[in-house]
Amino acid sequence: MLSYCQRILGFGLQLKMTRYPLPYLGSSFSLFPCLTPDIQSNYLHNEPSASSSGNQHILDESYVITELSDLLKVSPKTSISNLYKDFEPEKQVERRSVDAFLLPEEKLRGIFLQKLKGKTAIENALTSTGVELSLDIVSKVVSRDSLSGEAIVTFFNWAIKQPSICRDIHCYNLVLKALGRRKYFKFMVELLHEMGTHGKKPTLETISIVLDSFIRANHINKAIQTFRNLEEVGLECDTETLNVLLQCFCRRSHVGAANSFFNAMNGRIQFDATTYNIIIGGWSRFGKVDQIERILKAMVAVGYKPDCLTFSYLIEGLGRAGRIGDAVRIFDHMKEEGYVPDIRVYNAMISNFVSVRNLDECRRYYKTMLNDKCEPDLGTYTKLICAFLKVRKVADALEIFEEMLSRGIIPTTGAATSFIEPLCHYGPPHAAMVVYKKARKVGCRISLSAYKLLLMRLSRFGKCGMLLNLWEEMQESGYACDREVYEYVINGLCNIGHLENAVLVVEESLQKGFCPSRFIYSKLNNKLLASYKVETAYKLFLKIKDARRYENARRYWRANGWHF
Repeated sequence: MLSYCQRILGFGLQLKMTRYPLPYLGSSFSLFPCLTPDIQSNYLHNEPSASSSGNQHILDESYVITELSDLLKVSPKTSISNLYKDFEPEKQVERRSVDAFLLPEEKLRGIFLQKLKGKTAIENALTSTGVELSLDIVSKVVSRDSLSGEAIVTFFNWAIKQPSICRDIHCYNLVLKALGRRKYFKFMVELLHEMGTHGKKPTLETISIVLDSFIRANHINKAIQTFRNLEEVGLECDTETLNVLLQCFCRRSHVGAANSFFNAMNGRIQFDATTYNIIIGGWSRFGKVDQIERILKAMVAVGYKPDCLTFSYLIEGLGRAGRIGDAVRIFDHMKEEGYVPDIRVYNAMISNFVSVRNLDECRRYYKTMLNDKCEPDLGTYTKLICAFLKVRKVADALEIFEEMLSRGIIPTTGAATSFIEPLCHYGPPHAAMVVYKKARKVGCRISLSAYKLLLMRLSRFGKCGMLLNLWEEMQESGYACDREVYEYVINGLCNIGHLENAVLVVEESLQKGFCPSRFIYSKLNNKLLASYKVETAYKLFLKIKDARRYENARRYWRANGWHF
């Protein structure tokens, strides 16, 4: 308190020496009862005489108190004893928690950024977040960002202790997949062995996740060693687990390794028709017809009869090898032998003719499929629609798309994006908007990339009304706006001359931390100057200048590891 009063007196002395002398400040010492007599005498000793200050403006006590109250943000009528009463905790304004704007998974991941020491401290910090834990939040925490393997396991051990999380096999598979995706194989294997101690026996899906993680990282020997040691986790090296391993090999295009292990296990493990079909399917992806025929002969030799799946792989392999005529003869031979082609066989035939762009034959096999009472699936329609869009037959593609919807087949998010993307690269945006509206109407979730493609096309053609409606629907779907979205909207408004609205959108983007590119800003600035709106252009220039300075500062911070 003494230093505080000394600073006040220092401020008074500064005023005395510069602009406002304080000759009668001694009468106001009653306001500061904490001052010692020494300080009062020292200050009063330097008080100027009446003759020396006769020509200077003399201030009264009330003026001094008013000036000090303005500087110190204290009411002039407030005494020192009541000065700190306004800062009592019960009278302070309630402050929002600093992490209130974060998502639940972000709060939980933020705990591991604090580098707490000890599992107990980490678990206490996780509990203190107050997040209502669910399996979806657990998935978002472990599947995103770059948590270490130890952090993922620590979080999982804390999560399964919560009453809202069921300690089931699905939860373990979730964490095993996250560990395998980031190549934390040590923690993944340890967690796999810990499942047995908690009474959870791994399933075929669990083994598929573990083996696929090794194979995806090209750790072939580790995958084979894990398969041989399945007894340690309560499983056996039988036909089912062998099929899982071979399927993982073929899915990751390691068909040679799958074929070698298939030959090595011949006579040790009993094969079934699925085992042979997996190897045939692996070779069909590369068009290795000789290998397919070899495995097919071995399959027939042991007494297994080829089924529709086998023929679909054979037809697909012939098509990839460029032998479309042989694929047609195999298809006709199937019918002569009494086989009824299913959807997989028809899809293989359609894919072969799509690869050579013979769309007439695609339509013929599609109609044959309908006549044979074989219901097409999403894969059938996706192949046909994408093939027609590739050759720019938009009317035929829209016809098949409407037929697909009439049969109750709802396109997936990826399928809808594959339909919209080519339509946004040529022609007006009408056809793309038709696909978007009909897909959204039947309940298909549109991806953010599809929204951006539509916004880009609409802005280029100046369809501002449709663009703003689409922008609003995008935000209603839960997608946040980024710099690219704002640039499309600004560009569209500039193209139709709505410069005031474009400036408003720029200001909104700046408030959210997104600075438009130099091309978009230059376009808007030139149009403002051409419209003699110089003042608006200058104000916008100042805002853009500040935003770019902050953006450069953020880029510098993050380049040095300061993530603010």
